This record gives sequence, C-alpha cells and structure tokens, in this order.
Amino acid sequence: MSTERGRDEASARAREIEARLRPMGTQDRRDFMARTMTTSMEALGVAVPDLRPVVKDAARGLKKAPPEQVLALGRALIRGGTFEGRQVAYELLAGHRATLSGITREQVLELGQGMDNWCSVDTWATLIAGPAWRTGRLPDADVEGWIRTGDRWWRRAAVVCTVALNQKARGGSGDVPRTLRTCEMVVADHDDMVVKALSWALRELSKRDPAAVVGFLDEHDTVLASRVKREVGAKLRTGLKNPR
Repeated sequence: MSTERGRDEASARAREIEARLRPMGTQDRRDFMARTMTTSMEALGVAVPDLRPVVKDAARGLKKAPPEQVLALGRALIRGGTFEGRQVAYELLAGHRATLSGITREQVLELGQGMDNWCSVDTWATLIAGPAWRTGRLPDADVEGWIRTGDRWWRRAAVVCTVALNQKARGGSGDVPRTLRTCEMVVADHDDMVVKALSWALRELSKRDPAAVVGFLDEHDTVLASRVKREVGAKLRTGLKNPR
C-alpha cells in the first residue's frame, strides 16, 4: 500500500470514529470539562464509559494491522483536533502490542505534540511515553530535558512518566533510582500541574518502596509543596490519598 493511500485511509477511518463520537457528547459533559480542564482542543463532551466501546471496536478492526497502519490512524485522530479523538488514539496505540513494542523515540515525541491539558498529558505519559522510557526506547536525557523546558505540560509529562515505571497495572516492576531522580528535579517547582504530578509519582512509588519515599520527603521537606507532603504522607500512613 502506498504511503499516500495509507494516509487517506487513516484519515477516512479517523473521520468515521469522530462521527461516531460526536452524537455521544453532552453539554453537561462539555461544561464539566470547561470547569476542570482548559484546552485549545475541541471538546466533544463524551464521557469515558462511552468512549471505551469506540476504542474497543476500533481496536478489533486493527488487531492484525501492521504498526504503520495503527500509527497512521493515531496521527489522523490527533490531527482531527478533538480532545476525545486524541484519547482514542493513545488508547489504540497502547493496546496494539506490536505498535507499542516497536515504537521509536521520534514517534513517541511526535504523538505528544500539541498536548495542552492534564488529561492528554497523563494518558500519553502513562500509556505511550512511560512504557517507551521503561523499555529503553526513550532515553533518560529526553525525559530530564522536558523538565528543563518552560512548558508546564512537558514538565508534568516527565513526572507522570515515572508512573509507568512503578505501576504494576502499566507493566512496571519498580524503578526507584529513575523515579527519585526525576522527582528531585521538580521538588521546587510549585506549578500546580507539576505539584499534582509529583504527588502521584511519589504515591505510586510508595507501593514499591515506602522507605525510599519517606527518605525523599524528609530530605526535601523544606521545599516540597504542602500538597505533596499531605497527600504522600497520608498514602504512607493509611494507604489513601485523602483519608476521611
């Protein structure tokens, strides 16, 4: 199949998926998204439970597809400019084993372009970039480089990527050194999006090595945001982020 033909077919399939998603959107959901997440992407207002069957159906049709076909569809969905289309793209790519296992650094970075909200960042970081980092397809230098940028979304992405190193459900087996090195780079970053990511990263690591997290909190007590100390401390004591 020619590259041009493959791109045209991917664009047509992406339009079909978007056409299925649009009627599922509700104004209540769009209003909720507007209150909780600012983005330049078009928000269709589709709830997550309604999104999942669309992903499942699309994945069924891609089960035996080569990685380049899956990647082409992912790119087309992202180009469509909708928040939900991007979410579908990330889930499809993550669910296609051959695509994710062979994804390149350049492809990972390409798929992250245009992220401008915490949900897209978190989905990309936990499903695409984090696993690529864990398996060596994305170098440490890239992840650390994102932290040095002035872009809050890439800084958040770097921290959230550590979740894939440690979360069993994401295939992580635990990586204390890389997690703490990444977290240490943002201890003084009090941007709310980064602070929340840091809390999540440390809470996830606490399931693997609570002593390492306690030591990290003690070492950086004077600079850590109060949210991080409160939420991670609660997780260590009770197993819950916000115990009642």
